[in-house]
Amino acid sequence: MPIRLLPSALVDQIAAGEVVERPASLVKELVENALDAGARSIDIDIEAGGARLVRILDDGHGIPAEELPLAVQRHATSKIGNLHDLAAIRTLGFRGEALPSIGSVARLRIATRAVGSSQGAEIRVEGGDISPLAPSPQPRGTLVEVRDLFYNVPARRKFLRTESTELGHIARLVERFALARFDVAFRLRHEGRLLLDAPLATTPEAQRTRIASIMGEPFIAEALPFERQSGSVTFWGWLGQPHASRASSDQQFAYVNGRAVRDRMLAGAVRLGYRDVLYHGRQPAYLVYLELDPQWVDVNAHPQKLEVRFRDVRQIHDFVFRTVHDALGVGAGVAAPTARTATLGVEGLQGNPLQSGFDLPASSGDSISAMSVSVAEPTPVLPSVMSSTAPGSLGTALAQLHGTYILAQSETGLILVDAHAAHERVLYERMKRDFGDSPAVQHLLEPRVVDVAAHESESFDAHAEDFARAGFEIDVIGPGRLAVRAVPALLAQVDPAPLVREVLKDLRDDRGSHHLEAAAHVLLGNIACRSAIRANRKLTLPEMNALLRDMEHTERAGQCNHGRPTWTVLSLEQLDQLFLRGR
Repeated sequence: MPIRLLPSALVDQIAAGEVVERPASLVKELVENALDAGARSIDIDIEAGGARLVRILDDGHGIPAEELPLAVQRHATSKIGNLHDLAAIRTLGFRGEALPSIGSVARLRIATRAVGSSQGAEIRVEGGDISPLAPSPQPRGTLVEVRDLFYNVPARRKFLRTESTELGHIARLVERFALARFDVAFRLRHEGRLLLDAPLATTPEAQRTRIASIMGEPFIAEALPFERQSGSVTFWGWLGQPHASRASSDQQFAYVNGRAVRDRMLAGAVRLGYRDVLYHGRQPAYLVYLELDPQWVDVNAHPQKLEVRFRDVRQIHDFVFRTVHDALGVGAGVAAPTARTATLGVEGLQGNPLQSGFDLPASSGDSISAMSVSVAEPTPVLPSVMSSTAPGSLGTALAQLHGTYILAQSETGLILVDAHAAHERVLYERMKRDFGDSPAVQHLLEPRVVDVAAHESESFDAHAEDFARAGFEIDVIGPGRLAVRAVPALLAQVDPAPLVREVLKDLRDDRGSHHLEAAAHVLLGNIACRSAIRANRKLTLPEMNALLRDMEHTERAGQCNHGRPTWTVLSLEQLDQLFLRGR
């Protein structure tokens, strides 16, 4: 077959294969256009899971009538004009492919009225054929109707899933938009039934209400709000408590400059921040926003714009990791899970007496620059717990219960401590500190040869310092071969080969040198768990008090290494209500 130019309609259908994968894809493109047009209210109506109809109405600035025919042409856009614009994209859409692609595989109608226009206009595109411009009574804004998706491409239509499945994809997509833009009202209806109603959320309380409607009240009730800024980079949002981790990643929402993304580096950095407080295999819940200069991030990396590339991956990775790590790194007396009234059988008890607000110290050694940290909307800590002068905020030990729990008295009430979990955290943090300051090194009697990819051995010199800082001595002895001559003393009984291969892969993917620490910390956590106080071991009062004092000076003392709470408190108010005192 000779080389020839493809017909314009076929080119549009080929492009549609990338842009319009399913009904949710065209909802995404059209909602992004509405947001770029400055909409503050977006109504989405769906029929038959989007296969029969998708209708989107916005109150944005509209499209001038004379530009409508151009808007449905390929690569026509108002959002970029040159290579400089492409290198610093500030809008959600920019390629100019969505409308012509949709019009090539569906029946498309656009009715719009631009700001300042006395009359609206509409245009129709059916299977790539463009109808003449016509007047429309459309008020300010734009109405886009897409009917009979893939009516002229039956092979594509066969790949659509059931109506409920396609509707589920659309609902989750609109939820992501609602979490991205609190300044926009969203409504989603399916065949007249209201599925999502998210009014404007311009106040903190309204934002929490919107988050609760999508992610659930338990998430926002206990989530830790955080914000950190370094130069023009800001990272903020809400982090789910470790004890509220999940089996799946369905409650992980990440945004880069207002764009919902599925970025492995960003997700990996957040998860790494949870590394010391999460059960193995569990997933944290979070809602996070990364804002930075558009020139530092390339959003033109994926046809559906779901993936991004950062100019300096390692710095962004370290910034995100350290922010999450510090936000979760609370000490004794802060953010301890408080006994639930439901579990105590108390009706009508209001409030959580130990929901904490705190300021996080700036991390030393942050890779971007000096960072200022603040936590939004703090709620007060119990003053007497935090200010208890003698002997400390966790009070004085009274007794041991069932060989497992320490009971202590503070000025505010009764403190209960899981001795094993608390001792495990104290030991773990102490071992990490000793390991990180200047790890003892164990020289091997014979070098352990590790086979790696040839390109990994060639580039090993770039990472040798990271390994040396952690206590490893490694040489390149040939293409694809490394010789491990020394390891940290704590890892002396561990085969270093899998660890070296795993860390090299992470470093190759620019995911930061923290993965070397993380791999070593897994072993330290196991050692701490096996060395901690066991159940049914009788403790003396001095031993119990010594543990309480250690907890007060230990970071993350509120959870053990696996994310379980180490202590809780029954306030005097709760105790009084249990026994109906004062009634």
